[in-house]
Amino acid sequence: MPSMEKQEFESLIEDGFALLPEWARKKIKNVEILVEDEPSREVRKREHLADDETLLGYYQGIPLSARGENYGVGATMPDTITLYQKPIEEAAEEDGVPVARVVADTIWHEFAHHFGMDEHVVHERERERGKKT
Repeated sequence: MPSMEKQEFESLIEDGFALLPEWARKKIKNVEILVEDEPSREVRKREHLADDETLLGYYQGIPLSARGENYGVGATMPDTITLYQKPIEEAAEEDGVPVARVVADTIWHEFAHHFGMDEHVVHERERERGKKT
């Protein structure tokens, strides 16, 4: 089980979301952020994770860049971004950084997918972000 109380972890999510640029936050619509302890068996299988691999976060939905003019007509389920508390806490401990930083970085990563970036582009942008901080 995660060591941090879920409410405290959710507070870090709010703080991490607030760190996204204002222009990005304004464009985010119909996205729900969820917290789970770890990736489900289904997600692990879908992402072809080995037993020693995990995820910090997971985006599911229709990226903004792929939404057509009929998006949202009728009932439209929200996109979801799931943050996995236990792997995030473990990554923070392994890297010797605050959990808040890993949460903020994971939020940035998953919302980059929401904006339509594939994994390769996201990693390039993360390297660029690393150089700026």
